[in-house]
Amino acid sequence: MRKITLREAINEALAEEMERDSKVFIMGEDIATGGAYAAVTNGLPEKVGKDRVINTPISESCFTGAALGAALRGYRPILEFMLGDFYTVAADQIINQIAKARYMSGGKVYVPVTLRFPTGGYLSQASQHSQSPETIYIHTPGLKVVYPSGAYTAKGLLKSAIRDDNPVAFMEPKILYEVAQEVPKDDYVIPIGKANVALSGDDLTIVCYGYQVVQSKKAVKNLSKYSIEIIDLQSLDPLDIDTILSSVSKTGRLLLVQEDYSVCSVSEHIAYEVYSRLSLKSKIEIISSKYSPIPFSLPLERYVLPQVEDIEEGIKKILG
Repeated sequence: MRKITLREAINEALAEEMERDSKVFIMGEDIATGGAYAAVTNGLPEKVGKDRVINTPISESCFTGAALGAALRGYRPILEFMLGDFYTVAADQIINQIAKARYMSGGKVYVPVTLRFPTGGYLSQASQHSQSPETIYIHTPGLKVVYPSGAYTAKGLLKSAIRDDNPVAFMEPKILYEVAQEVPKDDYVIPIGKANVALSGDDLTIVCYGYQVVQSKKAVKNLSKYSIEIIDLQSLDPLDIDTILSSVSKTGRLLLVQEDYSVCSVSEHIAYEVYSRLSLKSKIEIISSKYSPIPFSLPLERYVLPQVEDIEEGIKKILG
């Protein structure tokens, strides 16, 4: 099977969905002229038409509000935020308008807006360009939140997001843009709300998402004497708690790994759900970023963000 990068997989999904449905279009800063972050949309105007790949002013609140209006008129807009950190500029439109419009209309309107957020650190881009804002969206009723761990899941989840009649926050781990995986040419979708058992095992369950799936696999490979199960969440909201509970019921042990801070996060929520429903052999451990702005300095960034060796230490702490 062919291999393509995460960046190429997203580009391919965008082109295919725009060709499949004439109501789909994309807006963002410099996306039609090759100047956007990571060049994810390069070549799209030639594939689907210049009128459906729209350059916008540098005003996230403006084009996010425009997307809401377009969605209410029957279109399926996709927004590319140059960086996920810039959601703050459009927070009112996302949190108070897009996420609530269907509820406040009594279900009479649909809001099929896909919000693409390049996110995360490990690239020495400092505090305002390296954040992991997924918890903000999880804490916003009305938004679905998905987070791919590579090219394969990126394409399948993005297609599902675009086809969904509800707004979806699509988180893109920047560190993985140029990492290639096997991706089929055939059309496929990955259901929103379903986790994937990426690796089967009996001694310990690791629950993770995004780049931490990659790091967790490396840690497990380095500690091959253990039998470890890895669950790639894929969808953070809705959350596939049943798959998690099934795995932890088998292993009796749980390690949660995320790039986001642990405070009030999806990992803390999962820990609560597991503790309240199951009796475990050992306590739950969480590996996450230290509670600090993300440093520009590479050594300091490495200290703050989760590393493979941190996951290895978490595994050893639980399994001894």
